[in-house]
Formats: sequence, structure tokens, C-alpha cells
Amino acid sequence: MRSFAALVAIFLALAARPLAAQEIAYEQVALESMGEAGGGSERFVRVRTAAVPQGIAAYGPFRVLGQTRAALVDVTDARSPAAFAAMMSAFPQIALLEMVECPGTEDDRANLRLGRMIRAAGIATSVPAGGSVRSGGVELFLAGSRRMADPKAEFAVHAWMDVDGREASEYADTAPENAKYLTYYRQMGMTDGEARQFYAMTNSAPHEHALWLTGSDMAKWVRLDASEG
Repeated sequence: MRSFAALVAIFLALAARPLAAQEIAYEQVALESMGEAGGGSERFVRVRTAAVPQGIAAYGPFRVLGQTRAALVDVTDARSPAAFAAMMSAFPQIALLEMVECPGTEDDRANLRLGRMIRAAGIATSVPAGGSVRSGGVELFLAGSRRMADPKAEFAVHAWMDVDGREASEYADTAPENAKYLTYYRQMGMTDGEARQFYAMTNSAPHEHALWLTGSDMAKWVRLDASEG
């Protein structure tokens, strides 16, 4: 596993490139940590960027594509819930969130709060062909009032690791580090059994190596809806 300094150097070098270059690839690096229970820790997999739509307005990692559609195109962070609220205030008719390039989150607590906001707004989530939803981004996909995914859409999950090097399996199911995810999944419409099975699947992949799934694979774990149109 590369040192933190090396990872930062890779990220800064790539961030300095024009958008067209960024669309090619990031070096495959999985970063995931929990920090303290309930804290704002990082959970993302920065592998590559897809082509990012510019839209008609930008609110943090969101791009407004029209009066009823928005896209998620980047990592979420502590500011993302406020950005989402501002977007919905300006465009209250948004009913569909297209998940184009979703590496995960830099603030796990804020990410779960954002997911609950998406759910409360009754917004559907959709991963189009070529779309990629990874790590903490998967929680936001689950927030959709309706969930749609192209059969060849890309998903990535893997086990989190805390600052002490411990993963989910090393904590009791009832520990806060695990319970907060199971609670969230149930709030997103899963039964308790579905939540536990899905969470176990995500943690079956070790921290260092993401488990890659297609939209067809995800349909085996999450109830999906037929795509609109």
C-alpha cells in the first residue's frame, strides 16, 4: 500500500491536468477509513473519472442538467449537504439524480446525512451506461426513492478500515461502527435481513482491493426499478 505522501502526490499531479486528461484514468488506489464512530472520515475509491457533464448550474459535486434532473460528478464532503439543499431550493422540481462519477466521500457522516436528504426529497437515483458509483457513493445510490442502473454500470465496494487498522468484521454487529450502516440501510427501505446481507457483501472485499460489480450484479443485492423511458 502506498504511503500517504505518495498518494497525495499522485492526486495533485492528476488534479493539475485538464479535464480531458482526467477522463482517461487515475491509478487504481482504494482509500477507506472510519475514524471515530460517527465521525467525518474518508471513504472513497479514486480510480478514474468519467466524462463529466457541465450542466446549467453547479452546486458542489452536483450539476443541474435541467429543471427536473441533476447529476453527481465528484467526491462528496462536509459541504455537500448544504450544496444539495441550495440546489433543491433553486431547482425544487429535481426528481432524478444521475450518478455519473461517484468515487465516494471525504466525510462519511455528512455523506449519510446527504443520503437521508435525497431520500426525504423523494428523488430517484440512476446510474447510466458508463456511470461509476464507488465506496461511499453506493450509500447515495441506495437513497433513491426509485433506483435504476444500466446493466453495465459500474459499482465498487470494499471493507472500511479505521485508524487502528481494524475492519468491520473485527467489531460486533451491534457496535456503533457497524450499527450506523445497518440502520441507514433499513432507513433506505431494506429489510433487516437485506441490510445485513448487503453489508456483509460489501465487507467481504478487503480494504485494499475493491469488489467490482455491474448493474446486473447489483440487482442481485438491491431491488432495482426499470429505467424510465
